[in-house]
Amino acid sequence: MRFDIEDYKRRTERLRWDVLDLGAFAEHPLDPATLRCLGYMHDVEHHTVCYLRDLLVTPAHADPEVTTFLGLWNYEEYWHGEALGAVLAAHGEPTGADRVGRLRARLGWRDRIRPALTALGSAALGRRLIALHMTWGAINEWTTQAGYLRLAQRSGHPVLAELTRRIARQEGRHIDFYASQAEARLADDGATQRLVRRALRTLWRPVGSGVMLRDDTDFVIAYLFGDDDGRALGHRIDRLPGLPGLRLIDRAVRSRAA
Repeated sequence: MRFDIEDYKRRTERLRWDVLDLGAFAEHPLDPATLRCLGYMHDVEHHTVCYLRDLLVTPAHADPEVTTFLGLWNYEEYWHGEALGAVLAAHGEPTGADRVGRLRARLGWRDRIRPALTALGSAALGRRLIALHMTWGAINEWTTQAGYLRLAQRSGHPVLAELTRRIARQEGRHIDFYASQAEARLADDGATQRLVRRALRTLWRPVGSGVMLRDDTDFVIAYLFGDDDGRALGHRIDRLPGLPGLRLIDRAVRSRAA
């Protein structure tokens, strides 16, 4: 099914959490494991603008539907980070610009060369790189949405559950876009399917890998996806053209537990 970008433009909005009772965390605070996952998610959501930067040096910048979506996607993801920051702040945890600034400073030269590397890949692969980015985006959004819902389930906190439900609903629209783009760009194109499959098998890592500390990434993956329910997410990836049997989530969980 084709994604309706005009409908998405009408429905895009800042995430609202002001009606939620964040004061409930004072009486019933979240456990340390949940807070650690929330800190990870906060930092990754605020790093979305850097992912956008890298996408725009590919041929994707010439596709008006893709760029329309990316601008709105970045806006919604920013407010996801702000909402998570409000929960962290309610627990006395650092949040906001100072925290994000330290994260980006820590990345150093690795972050500075990413646009150049992406541009080189774009020159070599052309529009097939867009297919890879759209497929990568679909997988990342699937895991992100599942992670939010799984975290709410594990925490058992009603306020967090409502907040993550609101975030997951917006992430669902992001999934719809990326998955529809991936399906369209992979369908009936064996060469692109093979390239994307090989790149995912070789290069894909869970959301936040390479940005967050390895110990934190290992913890979040094991905590949210280290069981049969979590790994069942891989079946959704298998349904994309040319990608059955990749078992990316299984492999990520096993490698992080090693």
